[in-house]
Amino acid sequence: MVVRDRFVRMALVVCTIFLTVRLSAQMGGMDKAQSVSSTAAESPSVALDEPLKLFEQEMMGVVNSMPAEKFGFAPAAGTFAAGQGAKFEGVRTFAAEATHVAEANYYFFSSISGLKPDVDVKTIETMTKKEDIVAVLAKSFAFGHRSIATITTQNAFLPIKPVDGMKTRASLAAFSVAHGYDHYGQMVEYLRMNGVIPPGSK
Repeated sequence: MVVRDRFVRMALVVCTIFLTVRLSAQMGGMDKAQSVSSTAAESPSVALDEPLKLFEQEMMGVVNSMPAEKFGFAPAAGTFAAGQGAKFEGVRTFAAEATHVAEANYYFFSSISGLKPDVDVKTIETMTKKEDIVAVLAKSFAFGHRSIATITTQNAFLPIKPVDGMKTRASLAAFSVAHGYDHYGQMVEYLRMNGVIPPGSK
């Protein structure tokens, strides 16, 4: 009888310990989940700056990869198979694609932040030399990062003067990257037409 009582008490102790450990683990898991949840939220400026960083890296890689003597290249009928019928009048050169992105960056991001561009934007479209274009494009991205840093939880979705249909700072910041990737895709094709492997494909 004494032995059985001891066995019952030991079993109860073991069960109590097991349940306590199990409950602690569950509570710890809940605490961890709550902790992750509470630290996962980013500020709008950080969240919106990430895609801009990625786009900047890819765009600068493309621009730096094109040989300087090819910055005046634009597709023409002779670039493709004879008789395919495509028309290329008015197509931008590689240089014009890059300067267009730089101009757009200043336009979009100054609209987001109200910051004044640190260059004379009107001179950008006249640039033809690789070193000038690479430099101004890099500056436009730096300007973009400074502008995105002004987006806060309080102002991210407040109305602004519409720009290309975008009515908030957050939507315009996202659109600026989407617009840039449109031209990035064209410029990647320009590289391939000149026998250059795009950095993103290496």
